[in-house]
Amino acid sequence: MGDDPGFDRSRVAAPSERRERSGEVLLGIIASLMRESQPGQARLATPRLDSRLDRDLGFDSLARVELLLRIERAFDVRLSEHLLGAAETPGDLLRAILAGTPRTIEPARAAPVVLAPAEAEAPEGASTLVEVLEWHVERHPDRTHLVILGEEDGPGETVTYAQLRTEALAVAAGLGRRGVGAGQAVAIMLPTGRDFFRAFLGIVLAGAIPVPIYPPARWTQIEEHVRRQARILDNCRAVLLVTIAEGKRIARMLQGLVPSLADVATAGDLSGAEAAAPLPRPRASDIAFLQYTSGSTGDPKGVVLTHANLLANIRPMARTVGAGPSDVFVSWLPLYHDMGLIGAWMGGLYCAFPLVVMPPTAFLNRPSRWLRAIQRYRATLSAGPNFAYEICATRVDERDLEGLDLSSWRIAFNGAEPVSPGTLERFTKRFGRYGLRPEALTPVYGLAECAVGLAFPPLGRGPRVDRVRRAPLMSTGDAVAAQEGETDVLRFVGCGAPLAGHDIRIVGADGRELPERSEGRVEFRGPSATSGYYRNPGKTRELFDGDWLDTGDLGYVAGEDLFVTSRAKDVIIRGGQHVHPYELEEAIGNLAGVRKGCVAVFGVPDPATGTEKVVVVAETRLLPGPAREALRASVAATAHALLGAPVDEVVVAGPHTVLKTSSGKIRRAASREAYLRGLGGKREPAAWRGLARFAVSFAVARLRRWLRRAGDFAYAAYLWGAAALLGAAATCATLLPARPRWRALHGLARAMAGASGLPLAVHGLENMPTTGPAVIVVNHASYIDSPVLLAVLPRPARFVAKRELGRIPLARFVLRAAGAVYVERFDPERGAADERVLVDLVRAGEAVVFFAEGTFTRAPGLMPFHMGAFVAAAEAGAPVVPVALRGTRSVLRGDQWLPRRGAIHVAIGAPRRADGTDWAAAARLRDAVRSDILAACGEPDLAARPSLTAPPT
Repeated sequence: MGDDPGFDRSRVAAPSERRERSGEVLLGIIASLMRESQPGQARLATPRLDSRLDRDLGFDSLARVELLLRIERAFDVRLSEHLLGAAETPGDLLRAILAGTPRTIEPARAAPVVLAPAEAEAPEGASTLVEVLEWHVERHPDRTHLVILGEEDGPGETVTYAQLRTEALAVAAGLGRRGVGAGQAVAIMLPTGRDFFRAFLGIVLAGAIPVPIYPPARWTQIEEHVRRQARILDNCRAVLLVTIAEGKRIARMLQGLVPSLADVATAGDLSGAEAAAPLPRPRASDIAFLQYTSGSTGDPKGVVLTHANLLANIRPMARTVGAGPSDVFVSWLPLYHDMGLIGAWMGGLYCAFPLVVMPPTAFLNRPSRWLRAIQRYRATLSAGPNFAYEICATRVDERDLEGLDLSSWRIAFNGAEPVSPGTLERFTKRFGRYGLRPEALTPVYGLAECAVGLAFPPLGRGPRVDRVRRAPLMSTGDAVAAQEGETDVLRFVGCGAPLAGHDIRIVGADGRELPERSEGRVEFRGPSATSGYYRNPGKTRELFDGDWLDTGDLGYVAGEDLFVTSRAKDVIIRGGQHVHPYELEEAIGNLAGVRKGCVAVFGVPDPATGTEKVVVVAETRLLPGPAREALRASVAATAHALLGAPVDEVVVAGPHTVLKTSSGKIRRAASREAYLRGLGGKREPAAWRGLARFAVSFAVARLRRWLRRAGDFAYAAYLWGAAALLGAAATCATLLPARPRWRALHGLARAMAGASGLPLAVHGLENMPTTGPAVIVVNHASYIDSPVLLAVLPRPARFVAKRELGRIPLARFVLRAAGAVYVERFDPERGAADERVLVDLVRAGEAVVFFAEGTFTRAPGLMPFHMGAFVAAAEAGAPVVPVALRGTRSVLRGDQWLPRRGAIHVAIGAPRRADGTDWAAAARLRDAVRSDILAACGEPDLAARPSLTAPPT
């Protein structure tokens, strides 16, 4: 960067001289950037004023960011963002330079823009987007809802709730006049701006279904772009396309490609007279819009999202992050993408926080505008995919950050693509000196099939990075935590726990749920889960696994966090080892000469070995010859160092070889197909030794996996068999008097613990009173909790059980043998009587065991405690002994009957006593005991997580 040519304005006299000199300098900057990307290369394409930036010179959107920085620094001008974004050749850039204005820096500490007072509420009772909008219009019609920034710097265009509703009603009336009926699809292909918002809501108000599709990168290419989108328009059977005026000329062509399409119109065309008939009222179960997933043009997958789905996602997200009217959200995210459309706009529509929105090109052309907008509007919320944070951390000129203040930014969401620990570290380091708090960085996980959000970390925690040993994860899928000093590790970023009302599980190849720190397919369920893909029953069937939905991602759970490791369909299994593309692609992308972000790693079937070959395709601007061959060898060496074995083929090709989605993600499956069609040219077969080695290793790995599965089933059969035998012995023990019966059951439980082979560690046994009254409070995680306690407790104890269990014959028999006491949960009078019985038992000197949560779930987490145990302890003046169970949930989850091996830990805490006999004293005792158990059980605090019914904070 330091050797870029400069530009001395004083030496330029005539306009022709200035143009000639500026052209030379510009081409020098471009050539310098190319040389820097490929150091030491002799053969490079020579840039000319008529060269195509993308096709000839290989400049993608990220390369344009760097080019902009160098041009503005060299010429000391500020370029028009519109001209820069539309530029197709260096000649176009030259015209932008000559029309540019002197470069200025935004004044430090510019006065913030106050958008709206904080007083407002969220429409908790609304069931549709229409009701949400009407609720706000009725209460604060003049409240600022949107501030729309343009391509260039300047004051934004403000839109209130009332204005948006009025304009949307006009669009709805126009749709009615054109014969658009309820339930029909209307596509929207508009840039970020006022027209998009009024068109979207106008379609909803008309009872139709909005279908946002992404606009072309340059509107001069709209015809070619729409041809690529025709399959989406045909799949949703769109009857109308709303676009800009320039797009109307393609109507006839589109009607030939999409038989259902009756018209193409602008938002202005649709706005006019009043509605001729009353507008329909959408129901919560109606489709709110169709979200077509990235890269779906070949086989369109339109995610069906109802109004109920959207609000079931927006509400818990808002409560989890504490979003409310005092927040301000700044977004450059595309409105055809779920994070920008639902997370930013609909989140603001619901929560009443103002949304400051700018076109995506404004960020891509000048990333510092995102950060400046956060400062200017004192934004508290903003979001972006990982690459946006990487650009800001590494590409933005320090001069553009002068006076920047990010202290207002309380949550910086990072999602939509794999989150890099290195990016988080670099972003935090660079912008910490500009007021950014490290805990503001918030990695999240979501997908269109769950509206937008699925997993969020605790508010204000900051990123959690897990270091796991590479070898176990790649060979067996075990995410073994690495120790300090270990270097052969992989790093993954935690995305938090599922939103309230939602659930996540990890399943293996056999469809069974896996324990913690085991990698498998990530599946989810919840109220915001889609019902499927629009008019695509085949893909819908592939999406569902019973009532669970397959995310298509691989990951594992540790503690309360989901760690996503890779896309399931992208994982390569070679010789039984899992090869994850992301890390290898990132490492190769960092090599000199390789276009960063333009590397695809995928597997292709190899019939000779029955496994997969690992293929690397890397883009370069180098011309074919010795330099490219040297780069190929460097790529192969890097891959060998990471995998510990050679890859099967390295293809080094020119720009735009690696296929990507509209949002810039690598399309590995499509790149694989291109490779199989001959992308790599003639391919030599691997040496027979390599084939033999791979075949043997694959066979060994398959045998190892088969033995592991067989061992799991054999262990489960053995364990249930042992339980049946010991259960029969326990049946005989019920005939004994109370104390001998307890000793017999205690001995049988200990025998079962020994026979199971499960390591059982007990800590704090000295804290358990051996005589006198005691209330023993335990967390509840599994069906095996009671047998574990029977094996551990050193004294007789009565178990408290919900009365429903007494109606199940087998459960009633076992509980009676253990001297259980039933309590009623639903009849207040009977429940009060049961409570008196418990108080009397404690006063009589007995030990009573309470599972204070009342029930348990398959997902980890400590639920709120019921008060019964603590009221009984306070009234009887008895000590409460906290007991924390850890590991029982992983051995046998609530919805499974196949036990797994795992260690069990029992921690017995110091007894606590109430400081009084009233309800308040019992509540304080409950909180103290729950805090002890929470600290020892190692599970997340579900009581601290917002519920679906709790009001937003």
